[in-house]
Amino acid sequence: MQFSELIIKLGSAVKASSLGADNDLNPILTGLAPIDAATSGTISYIEGDKFAKFVSNTAASALILPMNEAIQAQAIDRGIAWIAASEPRLLFAQVIKLFYQPFRLPVGIHPSAIVEPGVELGDDVSIGAHVVIQPGVKIGNGVTIHPNVVIYPDVQIGDRTILHANCTIHERVRLGADCVIHSGAAIGSEGFGFVPTATGWFKMEQAGYTVLEDGVEIGCNSSVDRPAVGETRIGRDTKLDNLVHVGHGCQIGANCALAAQVGLAGGVKVGNQVLLAGQVGVANQVTIGDRAIASSKTGIHSNVDPGEIVSGYPAVSHKLWLKTAAIVNRLPEMYQFFKQNKQN
Repeated sequence: MQFSELIIKLGSAVKASSLGADNDLNPILTGLAPIDAATSGTISYIEGDKFAKFVSNTAASALILPMNEAIQAQAIDRGIAWIAASEPRLLFAQVIKLFYQPFRLPVGIHPSAIVEPGVELGDDVSIGAHVVIQPGVKIGNGVTIHPNVVIYPDVQIGDRTILHANCTIHERVRLGADCVIHSGAAIGSEGFGFVPTATGWFKMEQAGYTVLEDGVEIGCNSSVDRPAVGETRIGRDTKLDNLVHVGHGCQIGANCALAAQVGLAGGVKVGNQVLLAGQVGVANQVTIGDRAIASSKTGIHSNVDPGEIVSGYPAVSHKLWLKTAAIVNRLPEMYQFFKQNKQN
């Protein structure tokens, strides 16, 4: 499509957050690319000053730029069509949708799928090869279930939710509308519940529910456990990366993001808009307040206040962690200093 056509298709997104290009270039765009690998015919974006250097040598035919006149001037000098936005990355995400649509199964039930009697199917449902759906399942309108998915009894799935190949939805799960469960994920699997006795471990059956509210996305090979009683709940629009574990009875708020290999022990309470970076671990029954942030590999053993940023193991204020990290780098020098002074 031509650059001018792209701007028209973006419509209100352009009017609300961006400025039209101030040159007459109108290249034909055939795809998208990262700024450092762009070729002629592609569109890319610059998010901020950190990446401005790429404007001088990129081969992209069009760019989405920040509201930075100096960067825009570079694009003009190089004869690159551009559009400026207050949030270039967000606008680029909207552009991707114009060039790429994820694969979707055709509506209907594959002949090899097993849909047990008593399953309630909404309109325009797509069910792939070798899917198994047990009795008592209720599936909303426009749901897509890719091959080899297994859905246990007593599951409810909201409209337009997508279950990718080889994921498993265990009993007593409630999935909201517009959820996405990626391959290999297990939703509602048994929580780790064992009671110690004099003769060994007594298994505590996990009779609770697992609830994912609207718009939740669960990454590949992640697990969200079912509790013994009550529910494990993930709030609307919260996103889990690959290889994330949510223990039994956890309560996660809305609009949170948990990066790869985050692990929550049982009973953790996470507020709204919380960000947990990769490999963060959270101990049993800890509460994390709204808008808190934990940097990579943080070990959280006690409650985190709303809005607090923590780092390190065990977790401390990020500012304190930066100071201690700087001291650690000087430990050999400090050791030699104290060693020499001791000898004197």
